[in-house]
Amino acid sequence: MKLRALIKQSRMKPFDLVIILLLILLSFLPLVIFGYQQGQVAANENETLAVLRVNGKELKTFDLSDTKKTYTYKYVDEDGDYNLIEVSDGKIRVKDTNCGDLICVRRGWISKKGESIVCLPHKLVIDIQSSAGGDDGELIY
Repeated sequence: MKLRALIKQSRMKPFDLVIILLLILLSFLPLVIFGYQQGQVAANENETLAVLRVNGKELKTFDLSDTKKTYTYKYVDEDGDYNLIEVSDGKIRVKDTNCGDLICVRRGWISKKGESIVCLPHKLVIDIQSSAGGDDGELIY
C-alpha cells in the first residue's frame, strides 16, 4: 500500500517504475561482460611462455604452463658474467647473478603476461608472453 501512495505523491506513472527497474538491471551489464572477458583471459593464462633475450636476440623460451616442473638455467656470456634463472610452479625469476646492483634478483617471481625482468649490466631481458599470440602489437628492442 505504501508503494502506491508513494507513486501517487511523486506523480510517477506506473511505466516510469518499469523504466527505473530496467535501468538498474542494465547498470550491471558491464560487470557481466567484463567478468566474462576476465574468465576468458584466465583460461588463456595457462599458455604462457617466458622469453629470454640478450642484446635483443632471443636465446631461450621457457614454458610456464607446466606448473609441476622446477628447474634452473644458467646463462653465461663470453666475459664470464652469469645469470641463474629458476622456473617453478608457472613462475620465473633470476635467482642469482654476478652483476653489481642485483636489481634483477630483487625483482622476484613473475608469471603474468606483460611482466618482465631486466638485468641492464648483462643486457638480459625476460618477458612473459602468451603462446597463443594476440593483438598486443610487436615488441621492438
